[in-house]
Amino acid sequence: MNIDFYDIEYLNNPEPITLKADFKQFLLSLDVPTVIDVAGKHVDKCRVIVTLLHGNEPSGLIAIHRWLTSLGELPTPQTNIRFIICSVEAANASPLLSQRFLPHGIDLNRCFGISRNDGYYARARLIEEAIREVTPEFVVDLHNCSGSSPAFAVSPTLSMKEIALTSFFCDAVILSGLQIGALTEQAFSCPTITIECGGSNDEQAHEVAFEGIQNIAECPPNVNYPQKKSVEIICKPLRLTLKNNVELTYSHHYEGECGVTLLDNIEQFNYGGAHQGQMLGWLDSKGLKNLQLLNEDQENVIDEFFTLRDNQLVCATHLRIFKATTNKFIAKNDCLFYVVKHSLGTFET
Repeated sequence: MNIDFYDIEYLNNPEPITLKADFKQFLLSLDVPTVIDVAGKHVDKCRVIVTLLHGNEPSGLIAIHRWLTSLGELPTPQTNIRFIICSVEAANASPLLSQRFLPHGIDLNRCFGISRNDGYYARARLIEEAIREVTPEFVVDLHNCSGSSPAFAVSPTLSMKEIALTSFFCDAVILSGLQIGALTEQAFSCPTITIECGGSNDEQAHEVAFEGIQNIAECPPNVNYPQKKSVEIICKPLRLTLKNNVELTYSHHYEGECGVTLLDNIEQFNYGGAHQGQMLGWLDSKGLKNLQLLNEDQENVIDEFFTLRDNQLVCATHLRIFKATTNKFIAKNDCLFYVVKHSLGTFET
């Protein structure tokens, strides 16, 4: 597929005929990243909502389409809202909404803040420019988790504003110190958060995204946004990854496979803690050398989090696990899951 990395389309207050009958038909009508501007009461203010940086994460698109096609029944948004739909080609590849990025492509959400202006890096720059040109009050990037999971937010900084924005969607936020070329790591001179709405096939995840957009639209421009609920703060997770050329399998029993074998129900740990001594899978004769868990100083701290019991991969301490997935492609090309030792509690106003 030939991709024009230097093109982006703008739609202004689109009519129903442009939005098509459903979100799938609308997606199929798009050829390139698309910016949709909706006018609000305070036309000097704008908020930005980004989605489909990954082509297999549909909740943001579904919610945006639902909200746009409901505008006649909803109050006028308090401010202008700019929606940006990004990886259109990957999302449109068959089967629809199944590919994170195209074969031979790269992850668009690893291309921001990098001094290149070709290919996916050029597209990332176009998206950044589309955000900066409206000087937004805040930026929200809507995603789905790679496995079944409750919703949570991720932010590189935490203030009252990021916590309030989190509460528009969910009740937990991760303070992340990671630098992986993601959109929300960029400095837009405003609060910027990622919302992991839940699993891509979970109707509740689509509802999380829609209710959050409604909350954004109805929130008056203000220095302090109203907090909807208490929010748990989780500090600086690390990404558990495979080392190069390590094989990965999933199973309920170990059958001597090379590399790393994770439990085939690993996604259950997204819904709670993994206690000290909990077995998560099995390792071959190389043991923990198959894995790396890099901290902010790029040191492998795998031994602080995991240990071996015979050939079993075991939690060395009580852990919280996020974004565990049985999607082998994502696990091998991104990470097995995110992990922290403990949370910091809740914050309420």
